[in-house]
Amino acid sequence: MNTKTAKVTDGYRPENLAIDTGNLRFRWPNRGTALAFPDIHLPRGEHLFLQGASGAGKSTLLGLLAGMQTPDSGHLNLLRQDVATLKASKRDRFRADHMGVIFQQFNLVPYLSALSNVLLPCRLSALRHARAIPAPADAARDLLRQLTIPESHWHQSVTRLSIGQQQRVAAARALIGAPEIILADEPTSALDNNNRDRFLELLLSLAAGNNSSVVFVSHDPALARHFHHRLTLEVAA
Repeated sequence: MNTKTAKVTDGYRPENLAIDTGNLRFRWPNRGTALAFPDIHLPRGEHLFLQGASGAGKSTLLGLLAGMQTPDSGHLNLLRQDVATLKASKRDRFRADHMGVIFQQFNLVPYLSALSNVLLPCRLSALRHARAIPAPADAARDLLRQLTIPESHWHQSVTRLSIGQQQRVAAARALIGAPEIILADEPTSALDNNNRDRFLELLLSLAAGNNSSVVFVSHDPALARHFHHRLTLEVAA
């Protein structure tokens, strides 16, 4: 794999980094070639756009950052925690406490209402519950308002919402409780250009209000202008 990247930061101090990786390599079982990833030194509160063609390893890198996989080699420090050395249960706990994840297919719980979906992280993490000020239900309602979900929809099953509304519910769920890191895997792929840009600007604005760092994966280079930093992964010839 070849990589192209703008420098994520110069003269960084480790204590100010949300994400600090070096020499990461990962190989899926039964595949001969390991994926090699560029180093990332992303300061807290700053945003990184990650792009690349299909097969370049974008989702794999996001899975490593989320602790869903562990690297074969290299270091992976998130908020000064060496996540790669943690057992699976502790990686799950770290993700619940410190990360909001927006999946490409949103992964909302279909039998829950929009409001209940947003509140899920606060039920899974005492830390996120405590950070949802003044209280989780109030914070959830405020996020739904800011993300323009009509109040009449809050208690409906998410399956009755439009794709754009489901996307914004997924964003609210990721943002509640002020996680330090937001990971987003192509959540705008189903939107037209106007709604895509509007959603992205709102997501980054809300993340900035919490001083959350964002890693946003997309195949669309037009979105890079919204971000502090840009990283391109390329499939080796």
